[in-house]
Amino acid sequence: QVQLVESGGGSVQAGGSLRLSCAASGNIAGYYCMAWLRQGAGKEREVVAIINVDGSVELEKDRFTISKDNAKNTLYLQMNSLKPEDTGIYYCAADDLGNGCGEARGLDVWGQGTQVTVSP
Repeated sequence: QVQLVESGGGSVQAGGSLRLSCAASGNIAGYYCMAWLRQGAGKEREVVAIINVDGSVELEKDRFTISKDNAKNTLYLQMNSLKPEDTGIYYCAADDLGNGCGEARGLDVWGQGTQVTVSP
């Protein structure tokens, strides 16, 4: 199975920006969709951005931009004007079975996550 590895997380002050990357060990072009999710402390994992197989963006939370580079097998998440409530572990994930990316339970390929901490 393809492995997904996130990077680019870290600590930043409110108002700052981060760009997360998710590098795949194999071809991502065939995934029905890919998504970024985050999980704050004590919270459920939530979808913050979705991109479809054709590159169209299905969902983006305010201040977030999702993109992908099929040639590099990499998914990105640009996060601007970060707020303390954006703090959490950010995961990239993919739908390989056609279940959709709208909920975590529909995703079947996962990265290990990268921590994002936004201080006031």
